Amino acid sequence: MDSLTPTSHAEAVALFRHGIIGALTQAQMEDGQLLAAIKALAKKYFRPPKSLSTKRYSVPTLERWYYAYKRQGLDGLKPGTRSDKGRAKELTPEQRTLLCDIRREHASAAVPLILRTLVADGRLDKDAVSATTVRRLFVEEGLDKLSLRSSDGGGHTRLRWQAERPGALWQGDVCHGPALKVDGKTKPLRIHALMDDASRYVVALEAHHQEREVDMLGVFVRALRKHGPPDALYLDNGSTYRGDTLATACARIGTTLLHARPYDAPARGKMERFWRTLREGCLDFLGSLVSLHEINVRLWAFLDVHYLKAPHAGLMGKAPASVWNAAPPSADDFDEAKLRAALTTRTRRRVRRDSTVAIDGTDYEVDGAHLSGRIVSLCRCLVDLAEMPWVEFEGRRIDVHPVDAVGNSRRRRRRIRPDEAAPLHSAFDPPRALLDKALGRRNRKGGRS
Repeated sequence: MDSLTPTSHAEAVALFRHGIIGALTQAQMEDGQLLAAIKALAKKYFRPPKSLSTKRYSVPTLERWYYAYKRQGLDGLKPGTRSDKGRAKELTPEQRTLLCDIRREHASAAVPLILRTLVADGRLDKDAVSATTVRRLFVEEGLDKLSLRSSDGGGHTRLRWQAERPGALWQGDVCHGPALKVDGKTKPLRIHALMDDASRYVVALEAHHQEREVDMLGVFVRALRKHGPPDALYLDNGSTYRGDTLATACARIGTTLLHARPYDAPARGKMERFWRTLREGCLDFLGSLVSLHEINVRLWAFLDVHYLKAPHAGLMGKAPASVWNAAPPSADDFDEAKLRAALTTRTRRRVRRDSTVAIDGTDYEVDGAHLSGRIVSLCRCLVDLAEMPWVEFEGRRIDVHPVDAVGNSRRRRRRIRPDEAAPLHSAFDPPRALLDKALGRRNRKGGRS
């Protein structure tokens, strides 16, 4: 603290008044001198706190200040507050009771909506009371939204918390950045991030044009390759992150997937604070950048050069990088093979008669005509979405490739020659059996047909 300042407007007013009559309270005066000094002050102009104009004060006012200071000191010079402050004097007792009852019955209704409804019903005159006055009434009666949320069955005491160690919990979220102009078209900017809760170390930060579950999964995969899996992953409650893909991937690698409560932004306060830091230090100054690559390199430079090395208030002045690096590395044997196995999807599908299957809306051709009409497992590894899917049948991996209908029109088909056809079984000849029966020939067992 470099200097002392008034703690309130009332104290500032008291200091102002003391500056006017303070010299009189310390002087030794004879009869008549005090009144003469006060009359002299009454002719002067003074500028009150937060006022743009000067004014003079009457002799009775100055005398009242003088004797109040003599009795109570600086507290005697503070202006008094209205005894009915915040009690909505414009409202009758019946109207105040009605407003409070409506608030209790409809806690989520906004004050302007309540006033508009009462005016439309004729229960309240238009502009008879302001929304601010009604809000003060609700605060006084303990009916403001914060108090109602704290007192209902779903309320809870909010405490500061953090994970016990680095790697125990990662938080993930998305920040909406300024829109980009790409080839004359406006595209959204979405910043995906994963942050370690205990150290505030950002393990992944990437810019995308979309906010999809598969985008967050890609960010998660790249963080897993570099740092290994966390014990738990804490994401927003939005539908984007409540699909089966993330849930299955986390379960396979041994990470518990957690979701924040709906409409509870303070529960993810660490991520919100990081977004504020990122905006103030980087996002607000992107200028006319038009590509995700240009944005990503600036985001990574901001992390490496500034954020990870800067003192963090939540870490008692320590830097996120120092806290993260001080933690012992995990002894887990997680590797690329386990990552690929955990993120491989398998779907049962029947191969069409033209040896094709559909995967995510795209037709693929299976190498192997013998699989036509068979049920196979369609496999895709989500570690790299650009990687070609494949088919598994009876434990064997069979490659597929996109259908090239035009190319197939020029491909030579392999024809089966007559001598390659399977011979007919001699014991099965329906026409001959009927002929033998008609002619009375003996059957193969020696009896007559």
